Amino acid sequence: MQPVHKSQKLANVCYDIRGPVLEHAKKMEDEGHRIIRLNIGNPAPFGFFAPDEIIEDVIVNLPSASGYSDSKGLFAARKAIMHYAQQKQLPNVGMDDIIVGNGVSELIVMAMQALLDNGDEVLVPAPDYPLWTAGVSLAGGKAVHYLCDEEQGWFPSIDDIRAKITPSTRAIVVINPNNPTGAVYPPALLKQIVEVARQHQLIIYADEIYDKVLYDEVKHTSIASLAPDLFVVTFNGLSKNYRACGYRAGWMILSGEKKHAKDYIEGLNMLASMRLCANVPAQFAIQTALGGYQSIDDLVAPGGRLARQRDLAHKLLTDIPGVSCVKPQGALYLFPKLDPKVYPIGDDQQFILELLQEEKVLLVQGSGFNWIAPDHFRVVFLPNSDDLVEAIGRIARFLENYRKRHGGEA
Repeated sequence: MQPVHKSQKLANVCYDIRGPVLEHAKKMEDEGHRIIRLNIGNPAPFGFFAPDEIIEDVIVNLPSASGYSDSKGLFAARKAIMHYAQQKQLPNVGMDDIIVGNGVSELIVMAMQALLDNGDEVLVPAPDYPLWTAGVSLAGGKAVHYLCDEEQGWFPSIDDIRAKITPSTRAIVVINPNNPTGAVYPPALLKQIVEVARQHQLIIYADEIYDKVLYDEVKHTSIASLAPDLFVVTFNGLSKNYRACGYRAGWMILSGEKKHAKDYIEGLNMLASMRLCANVPAQFAIQTALGGYQSIDDLVAPGGRLARQRDLAHKLLTDIPGVSCVKPQGALYLFPKLDPKVYPIGDDQQFILELLQEEKVLLVQGSGFNWIAPDHFRVVFLPNSDDLVEAIGRIARFLENYRKRHGGEA
């Protein structure tokens, strides 16, 4: 028989968070090795569970969840999301402007499929959450990466954004709070991005899945609240703020000036109808989650578990010679830099694979987030303090041996 090849549409699609190094880790686990996984922001394996009241609401409503819902989502869920949009000061949002999905991931792909023709360009941050780049590529578009500047706290470079705009540019993606850097963008910077979008008539796609995972009393501003005259699509969900990744309950909110986007919105509605609806049991969690006690506040407050683990992981990493790291203000990750003079790395995926093989710690290399140089990796600080000490101790030991093997500076 002829070999069966994957579609050419997948040629530029990459998702290294669950890529080849993870497959190697699974094989090692099958052989009996214990791997410390710092590769994925999945709270449940580390003892962070959805609040009891959310679980109870899903259980109570299961008998009512056997049929399809409206293709955009349950009325009560969308009403709660609409109220949340009002709290965040998103302009011009009604019930019909909200689409519930099987997590934000499904909705990102849907949003790109509805927008892009072959050759259309979307501005995506570097580093990025790689599903954005993959979703653009899968839809036939081209992801053009604008630089987030580590020297400026990982804030986007407005000059680089402007330099990357062409006649083919359709939209700009803003991930705030940012994955993988943990940066949280101030209103003044967001206003600059809005002004660029206004001048060039770009759609703004705002990924705000971590908007409650904030440290040091930092406040989050939704970019849509600063752009009432623009068409903005904002993404959020239960996965991170409510530790409910497996529920796959996310949503997108269409806000601002929508008259000129009627045809695109029709395309979104068409795609929402084609998948019939998002999973119904998880939709029953949304109203309770958004309207109930916000337990995430306790976790991120000074002394809270997430805040303690962020502080510990940051200190342990930056105590390693040749390692620096901007302290994250949000999300669940650190994105440390390895001084290339100390650690001369040519292939960062091979580097991460060697770390896995030698020390049984699983990370994701910086190039997996479309970073431009082989000098970063992402660390998830969800494990408890003892496991973080163990894992980062192993990373430090590996780096010391790597420097000795490859002749980096002491």
